[in-house]
Amino acid sequence: MSETGQPQSKASPNQDTSGLSQAEIDELVAASDTGSRSASGLIGRLIAGIALLWSLFQLWFASPLPFTVGFGIFNDTEARSIHLAFAVVLAFLAFPAARTKFQLGLGIFVPVFIGLLFAISADDIAFPTWIILLIAALVAVAVLLPAQNDRVSIQEWLMAVAGGYCSAYLFIYYTDLADRVGQPIFQDYVAGIAGLLLLLEATRRTLGPALVLVAGFFLVYTVLGPYMPDIIAHKGNNLREIINHHWLTTEGVFGIALGVSTSFVFLFVLFGALLDKAGAGNYFIQVAFSLMGHLRGGPAKAAVVSSAMTGLISGSSIANVVTTGTFTIPLMKKVGFSAEKAGAVEVASSVNGQIMPPVMGAAAFLMVEYVGIPYFDVVKHAFLPALISYIALVYIVHLEACKAGMEGLPRAYEPGPWLRRIVGFVFGVLVVCVLSVIVYYGMGWIRPAFGDTAPYVVFALLTAVYVGLVIFGSRYPEPKMDDPNEPVTHLPLPGPTIKSGLHFILPVIVLIWALMVDRLSPGLSAFWATAFMMFILVTQRPLFAIFRKEGEMGAEFRRGLSELVDGLIAGARNMIGIGIATATAGIIVGAVSQTGVGSALADVVEVLSGGNLLAILFLTAILSLILGMGLPTTANYIVVSALLAPVIVTLGQENGLIVPLIAVHLFVFYFGIMADVTPPVGLASFAAAAVSGGDPIRTGFVAFFYSLRTAALPFLFIFNTDLLLMNVDWIHGIFIFIVATVAMLLFSAATQGWFLTKSRIWESVALLLLAFTFFRPGFWMDMIYPPYVDTPPAQIAEAAADVPAGEPLRLRIAGLDDVGEMREWVVLLKLPEAASGAERLEAAGLTLVERDGKTIIDDVAFDSPAADVGLDWDQEIVRVLSPVETPSKYWIYLPALLLLGAVVWLQRRRAENGTEPAKARQQAA
Repeated sequence: MSETGQPQSKASPNQDTSGLSQAEIDELVAASDTGSRSASGLIGRLIAGIALLWSLFQLWFASPLPFTVGFGIFNDTEARSIHLAFAVVLAFLAFPAARTKFQLGLGIFVPVFIGLLFAISADDIAFPTWIILLIAALVAVAVLLPAQNDRVSIQEWLMAVAGGYCSAYLFIYYTDLADRVGQPIFQDYVAGIAGLLLLLEATRRTLGPALVLVAGFFLVYTVLGPYMPDIIAHKGNNLREIINHHWLTTEGVFGIALGVSTSFVFLFVLFGALLDKAGAGNYFIQVAFSLMGHLRGGPAKAAVVSSAMTGLISGSSIANVVTTGTFTIPLMKKVGFSAEKAGAVEVASSVNGQIMPPVMGAAAFLMVEYVGIPYFDVVKHAFLPALISYIALVYIVHLEACKAGMEGLPRAYEPGPWLRRIVGFVFGVLVVCVLSVIVYYGMGWIRPAFGDTAPYVVFALLTAVYVGLVIFGSRYPEPKMDDPNEPVTHLPLPGPTIKSGLHFILPVIVLIWALMVDRLSPGLSAFWATAFMMFILVTQRPLFAIFRKEGEMGAEFRRGLSELVDGLIAGARNMIGIGIATATAGIIVGAVSQTGVGSALADVVEVLSGGNLLAILFLTAILSLILGMGLPTTANYIVVSALLAPVIVTLGQENGLIVPLIAVHLFVFYFGIMADVTPPVGLASFAAAAVSGGDPIRTGFVAFFYSLRTAALPFLFIFNTDLLLMNVDWIHGIFIFIVATVAMLLFSAATQGWFLTKSRIWESVALLLLAFTFFRPGFWMDMIYPPYVDTPPAQIAEAAADVPAGEPLRLRIAGLDDVGEMREWVVLLKLPEAASGAERLEAAGLTLVERDGKTIIDDVAFDSPAADVGLDWDQEIVRVLSPVETPSKYWIYLPALLLLGAVVWLQRRRAENGTEPAKARQQAA
């Protein structure tokens, strides 16, 4: 939108379509991420002081210091309580309430209605209902009273203090609550009722109405269970059960989601904020432009690369958009992108920052707890799809530039011959590899050699490397953020630009080393990386002042301390929304566990999908996108994964496909990040449109179209888990990466309607078919050569004897599942080596008996392979699927390559004629 509020027309290369001012952009980000209250003076300092205390508390909690000094040790529940108290207090102080008629009506309706429900549910317990109604009325009146944006009103102070006290209630009365588990007293009820209502109001302020409505619906469902439709009805819960479950234990608000926010997410967000304050954000942008700005559509490609690098340290789509977009979007418009396309490229690349390891979105840390695997494994599984997605986006930008006949920005130097550049690149890779080997084995030697003093030796070596890199970087000028609205005369030189900030990479290396090599917990890894980042932030400017012989050392040291404090405050303010979102999402998760709606919803979804796995995947994707219109990514992931992830795994088994739980959670996560893109309320699209001056709805639709590659990947890795690097070696992994990248580039070319030149419809269809074939060659080969043959259950011993070593035996089982429901599903039974099939089955822990012509499981040995896959006595083996020798599925690549060659040949012929590209450029102009 233009400053007058009217949609703007498409920008030409020479047209300056200015968006909002920098102050207005900062205000937009503050409204969504950090709090838009513009209080100054004592109130502003108080808000900053509380945020600073929050960061210091989280650093203390994550560090080993409490255990060293024997003081200030908090358990997980106490830490969650303090964490939420800080978040709630800052939510009321930093976020003024929206005063639109709808928001005001919602703010009054929710506490009143939920209060009435609580009063109804208190009938069978000895608690006065008028207290409940009084608390609800007080919250509603506090919402109704007028408030201003530039100061904190009296009722907001009262809500902040009451909300902070109720949130810290578990910490303050931890011992007392432990002595009366399940038997709340009067003050427990008051704290729980007030805490839930104030949490919902804090959610409305920070995150908008959607999450409030969803959480409120689940509270209504908890109370009114007997009056629901039969398929989802339950007995209903009284006030004692609700308060105990949601507020006094770790099953609801203080559950896993808030625990992950407390233990992991805060430190990673703080790490990113400190790195940005140090100047790393600008450094990454300048490096990307120096390397890619000269290419066709160069600023857009640089936007993608800089967003990927910023995504390494930032888990926020909106912050990523504004950090890189204020520089990249105007430059994209200069080379010919329309305002909407420039904004859409930035949105698509910034949103992908949440799937880019090592610092992924907050939902990635929730996977650690929900799936029960180390963060290292989450990163390993997520890395390849994220990298492929970014490569595909660079290619989409290239195709857009080709369509419009764009050129890059003027190069800052004349490059040398290709051979010299290739040799230089290979030499650089070899140097990095040699250094990596030296560091790896050097660290392995230091620990046993120095014992308890090893951490000090490692820190001394890190400091020496850091000082050396600062001395090296001081020979080159610090990269300056140019004004993107000024004419571009040259790009920064790649060499000096890269060399000037190499020390910024050290904390990222520390983080990756701690996560990937030392396999420390995510929280402890982030702590050590953050601690080293704090050291760099304080010392880098004095060191540069010494070695560049410019500036005064004392002033630069004070500047570094000021930036450290600003970074600690910014990190805490960035966490307000995440802390509130994870707590409120805990209401939803708690309601699911308390009411058993999960199993009921599984029945509903199974009916809607007809038991078809692909149909349920589409339903899950659609639900994520619908919820994404109002819920932040983290809350969206929590809700959808809690409701549908187990259903997908179960239906996969029934369809004969064993879907790993991590694949399902990544599927939900990928569609959850679309929350920031999806029109009509994708916040990242609005932020980008504010920078570009384009229409936010059109920007969102174009960004969604660019993000189709991100939407396609989850469907592919559900059916081909090789993409998640599951059970593959290095050589196989490299092969998968190359093939999957080619497939995604073909998919991108098909969706863009342009390959070597403008594609005809049948060529786009052929490219889609080729992309699918490269991603999943087994689909076609299984049609030609079925990988399994049906064997009668009575001949299971013969089938077991023929199973090759290392291959599982597939069995279709009918019987009662873990919750006592009759169903059919498929298991993969690993068979130990033995002389005969019967002995292999016995070694697997399986004892069978023939009964009325049926093969029945008579017994399953404890802790055996059969027990591990969920087999149990009295289940029937319906089918035995024996693996057979088949040709390699990769033979299907031969006809695929022939078809690809035909498309390339036809398009090259048309491109050489030069007619269609000219027409396309005329249409794009």
